[in-house]
Amino acid sequence: MRYAILLHYPEASPEELGDALAEGQAAFQAYARDLTDAGVLVSGEVWQPSSATTTLTAGDGGLRVQDGPFADTRDQLGGQFVVDVPDLDAALAWAEKAPSVWWGPVEVRPSATHVESGSWVPST
Repeated sequence: MRYAILLHYPEASPEELGDALAEGQAAFQAYARDLTDAGVLVSGEVWQPSSATTTLTAGDGGLRVQDGPFADTRDQLGGQFVVDVPDLDAALAWAEKAPSVWWGPVEVRPSATHVESGSWVPST
């Protein structure tokens, strides 16, 4: 079963993070290596800051494109790891090892379907 491990945390500039930036990068590198070594990593993404976001909304007869995120929270969705594990307990065990669990919420969400070779495949 595929699960997305969604990482939410406060955003900070490299200057604000200082030495913690290198420590965080090393922690995420180790986490990705552990997922890979366990054979459960499907993909991983750490995203640009939310200020780089472009949001699309449809309504009132048209499409609206706006710069910026529109989440009203100090924590932003900063990245995700997709894992393929037997069950929720296994996904939670990996999620609790995500370095950002100490900085903000880590959400675990099961996949309903995914794309493989251009076709939708139900997750099982």
